[in-house]
Amino acid sequence: MNFKEQITEILSFAVKKLGIDESGLAVSFSNRPELCDFQSNFAMVVAKSMGFKPFDVATKIVESVNSEEFQFSAVMPGFINVKVSNKALSNFAEFVAKDENCGVEQVKNPKLIVFDYGGANVAKELHVGHLRSPIVGEALKRLHIAMGDKTISDVHLGDFGLQMGLTILQLHQDGFLDKFFAKDADLSELKLENVTLDVLNEEYPKASKRKDEDEEFKKLADTYTLYIQQKKEPYFSIYNKIRALSVAEIEKNYNLLNATFDVYLGESDAFPFIEDAINIFVDKKLARESDGALVVDVAREGEHIPIEKKSDDEPQRYKNPMPPAIIKKYNGGDLYATTDIATILMRNKEFNPDEIVYITDNRQSVHFEQVFRCCKLSGISPENQKLTHVAFGTMNGKDGKPFKTRAGGVVKLKDVVNMLVESASAKLAENGIVGDSELARRIGVGAMKFGDLSNTVAKDYVFDMEKFLSFDGKTGPYIQYTIARINSLLAKGEFKGGNVVVENADERNIVLALVKLISSYQIAYDTYSLNSLCLSTFDLASAFSTFYNNHKILTETNSERKQSMLALCSLVKACLEKALWTLGIDSVEKM
Repeated sequence: MNFKEQITEILSFAVKKLGIDESGLAVSFSNRPELCDFQSNFAMVVAKSMGFKPFDVATKIVESVNSEEFQFSAVMPGFINVKVSNKALSNFAEFVAKDENCGVEQVKNPKLIVFDYGGANVAKELHVGHLRSPIVGEALKRLHIAMGDKTISDVHLGDFGLQMGLTILQLHQDGFLDKFFAKDADLSELKLENVTLDVLNEEYPKASKRKDEDEEFKKLADTYTLYIQQKKEPYFSIYNKIRALSVAEIEKNYNLLNATFDVYLGESDAFPFIEDAINIFVDKKLARESDGALVVDVAREGEHIPIEKKSDDEPQRYKNPMPPAIIKKYNGGDLYATTDIATILMRNKEFNPDEIVYITDNRQSVHFEQVFRCCKLSGISPENQKLTHVAFGTMNGKDGKPFKTRAGGVVKLKDVVNMLVESASAKLAENGIVGDSELARRIGVGAMKFGDLSNTVAKDYVFDMEKFLSFDGKTGPYIQYTIARINSLLAKGEFKGGNVVVENADERNIVLALVKLISSYQIAYDTYSLNSLCLSTFDLASAFSTFYNNHKILTETNSERKQSMLALCSLVKACLEKALWTLGIDSVEKM
């Protein structure tokens, strides 16, 4: 049941009857809700070509309309206003209440989509920079599930790159791995003694800094990385033990954020496909050698055009630079682009998805453009497959700069969660709820996720914990509190079931807000951004709050009327809970 489509169909029939070309006929929600519910400016679009005044065209169209559910009127300068009847709104509420999808329209041609998000690097501490990918990725995945698509979510760990070589080299030089390198060592029995997550958190940064200052150390780390990729011992056994230790912690941290994955794969799983991928480029003569490396030219006409140098000493610059994609290093090692191309090859062989969606920060936009072009040029990605990169902005502090500790260091992800839980606990204590850490986590994490997803995904936003955790305004806790309030109402009112009968303006506003919420799913789906869904969810909660404040539901003496109002409360609760689930936010029973 879609009011926009119904109204458009009615207007289309009337327009055809008048012999008017219906191209460009569109219906939108009214920006003056006090006047009408829906609106069309079609008469103003066609009036000039017809040689009539827009208001006269609108009047003729309205006079040709016949409808019991919708009231049409022509207003100056030529709008067609539409008001939905109470009966139509009641029928809509009943439809949504009975629909297993809460009225959310299902896609006509469901797709299989692989969502690649999370992307943590093994042997490195998760920090604040790892927050947005699981938040946005989980919500986009759930959005597609809510609309009928099939999904496969893959964390795609960075587990086979230079950071592993650096970490193992540093551990080796600091004496943590002597037993593994001893003659005749039984690698299957050895354990990583004294190597904990805290040790890894010290060793990798130390190694990362050294590689920028010590060229020999960097070359040796490259060699260690190559040995890992070649499964040479003891490097590969050490790698597997570090990976297992690190992945357990990564999964624990993502679970705190309600980010779940169908598969915990990584670069290592794509490694067996690298040789086949490279051979495809070589066989199709798409790859060429450059300074010992293997590259693929992905620039299109008008891109990467050399700008004439004024002197030989001047560095070469390019117009609209799109550099070649390097798929094999000078020493035979593989790069980020190589593993991403091989990963697409692997996914197409194992899953054959209709679309692959990557969720990373916007600094990787050029990288993914190169990878996608490589895969399309080579046929690794078939022509009808969609490759999408959802590039998100930065989470900043109140100073507008990337979120840091007071000392200027990087904030750990678990520390962010702990801050949120502590603040939420303090808020709950004000309401007399003490000692419920899980409830505090749900509220704190929900506050952060709603604050994040309320913004257009591509833009930077300010992490304002006090604002996010407010129980008033456009926040996650406000939505959660609305659901908790409804739970109390339904329990005290002894709701027995029944249909919604819309009788007053507040009830109308609730159902109309529900119509907008349902339509926002499609907007979010088309834009790969959840901000429209967040706003519509808040609007529904806000409309309910007005209804709750203006009507004495529990003391209503007319039993049928009381059950109708409680049915409306139940409907609001179901739709708010579905919206929060889609956003990856937990509902709560009490607050």
